[in-house]
Amino acid sequence: MENTNLGGNVDPILTGLLKPKSIAIIGASSNPDKIGYTVVKNLNESGYEGGIYPVNPKDPEILGHKAYPSVKDIPYVVDAAVITVPAKVVLPVIKECGEKGVKGAIIITSGFAEVGDHATEDALVATAKQYGMRILGPNIIGTLSNSDKMNASFAGFLPYDGKATMVSQSGALLIALDAASYSRGVGFDKMISIGNMSDVNFADLITYLTDDPHTSCISLYVEGLKNGPRFMEAARKCTKPIVALKSGVSAHGAAAAASHTGSLAGSSKIYEAAFKQAGISQATDLNDLFDRTLAFSLQPPMRGDNLLVITNGGGVGVLATDAAERAGIPLRFAPEDVQQELKKHMPEFGSAKNPVDITGQGGHEWYYASTKFAYAHPWVDGLTVLYCETAVTEPMDIAQAIHKAIVDSGVTGKPVSVSFVGGERSDKAMRWIVEQGIPCYNAPDLAVKALGALREEARIEENRQSGTYNPENVDGQKAREIIAAARAKGRTALTEVEAKQVFAAYDLPVTATELATSEDEAVRMANSIGYPIVMKIVSPDILHKSDAGAVKVNIKDEQGVREAYKVIMDNSLAYKADAFIDGIAIQEMAPWATEVIVGSVNDSTFGPTVMFGLGGIFVEVLKDVTFSVAPINLAEAEAMQDDIKSAPILRGVRGESPRDRKALAKVLANYAYMIYDLKDEVAESDANPVIVYEEGKGVKVVDARIILTKK
Repeated sequence: MENTNLGGNVDPILTGLLKPKSIAIIGASSNPDKIGYTVVKNLNESGYEGGIYPVNPKDPEILGHKAYPSVKDIPYVVDAAVITVPAKVVLPVIKECGEKGVKGAIIITSGFAEVGDHATEDALVATAKQYGMRILGPNIIGTLSNSDKMNASFAGFLPYDGKATMVSQSGALLIALDAASYSRGVGFDKMISIGNMSDVNFADLITYLTDDPHTSCISLYVEGLKNGPRFMEAARKCTKPIVALKSGVSAHGAAAAASHTGSLAGSSKIYEAAFKQAGISQATDLNDLFDRTLAFSLQPPMRGDNLLVITNGGGVGVLATDAAERAGIPLRFAPEDVQQELKKHMPEFGSAKNPVDITGQGGHEWYYASTKFAYAHPWVDGLTVLYCETAVTEPMDIAQAIHKAIVDSGVTGKPVSVSFVGGERSDKAMRWIVEQGIPCYNAPDLAVKALGALREEARIEENRQSGTYNPENVDGQKAREIIAAARAKGRTALTEVEAKQVFAAYDLPVTATELATSEDEAVRMANSIGYPIVMKIVSPDILHKSDAGAVKVNIKDEQGVREAYKVIMDNSLAYKADAFIDGIAIQEMAPWATEVIVGSVNDSTFGPTVMFGLGGIFVEVLKDVTFSVAPINLAEAEAMQDDIKSAPILRGVRGESPRDRKALAKVLANYAYMIYDLKDEVAESDANPVIVYEEGKGVKVVDARIILTKK
């Protein structure tokens, strides 16, 4: 029943740090009130079978182990050092560890970047690198591993044993989750505290755990990241399910997270996009993190949309039906042959449609027969079995019948979840069925939600096949020359004409636009482009052209061009007398259709990111937008169109024709490629509006803006 997607080779340095054959505890103590005492005690009590070497210049022995004045005095090989000494002496200790040949340091000590002392923390990492040593922390509780019988931390005990690994930026939360693993029955092989991530980070651990034979699911508690693209790359390459809970999504919460970890929390929407693109399942809260971890660690992905629900109660069946809709796997009536067989295991007034209601009379025999048949049937892609405790059934009998049915079916590679609703007897049965490798929950919606997460995981695997996107007809050199020319004039923003030239260099379908510096030139350009046209001021000092009365539309002839030229110039100078004016843009007037906006910003964590949404009130009032981290492929570009609430408008509603989604996807992917390629030059940009025509008729970028990075 387990997810057994296990791996091969691992980094020997990280292995020495996380799976050490010997551990020095620097700052070990005979005083029970000291963390150095607790770490030695925990290693003893967890049954650690490697060498335990306390380091303390005063005590000759600590908790049955010979103590040494310095790590360099230990006459044996030391793989990892747990450091608990005061912050002011950690740096010389790291140097001694390097000279000794220690592979990795687990720095429990706090008082570094999280309180503003970045310099000392940077010095720790630089010193460790000189000796080829890695650092976990500082500001952590340590590491715990059931498979290694190793509690190298000041958490009270090893977690409830299982196949998941938890990595947490919060040490205090990890201690709480350690205890909660027993009450929740969610098993972990490892719990790793990561703290300030001065060196070893989430990406390192995801890569390491991908090849760890004792980990089938990676569970993350994330406050902030320092290198978003590397994190995403590691997650994309990981062949195991990853579930993450991101904290600091509110403005105040984000500030708290940054001060706690010494790293920026970033925008919640961008994190959400990054997790989705990287194939990470995002938990909504701690309960959801546990629920998803339980499902991912015990069950395979759900590789189809057909979920079947078996229940003995109509009420929980209705709740399951609602939950399936929310989870993206709405229930479908079972085929007639499935219904006919299931009717053999229920009274006449039962229902075999889906949910399958075997009624309150359903005992362990009916549960066994219906579960075994349904689980083995090829139409069923995933199975959820619900049980409401009744006076005529024993919960443990039901649990054993469900488990036996799954085993006797002979089927593997198909997910199942269970829910028991009842009292102490049901709680006992739930714990037992989890121990058999089947996730069990105390509410029907949670059991169905677990299958929804497993369906999502299968889709993630499918999306990994979509590959990268490399647009044709790109001239990055031309774009850089335009930018260089603007910088040479001391400007930090491109004019609209220049911005459109850059866009065009990346094969974006901009409206024909030229810059006129006289009436006659404006007329010549208008005649060349073709009427009707739009005219607008081009000035770095007039950003809001409409406010200045410096935009004229639907100009249909030469006389209109001359009149508009004079009016725009007069209005612009009246608006700002000392404005520097480059000229007036003469622009093709694109026919109107559905407006969208495409924008970008260089995020401090993830780099260039693309924003997309419908234009007009959808942006200004509803803020109906979505984000992706650049670059993106065409599949991701189409997914962005589905992510906004107003997506049905693009698909065609109320008799309207569908919009050209494929052409829009190409625009999004090319735009993302552009901002990624020019990430050192472009701080932010937007195309607003972009006009999307009917299917097959394309897209037009009507307006363009580019703000340059500071150099």
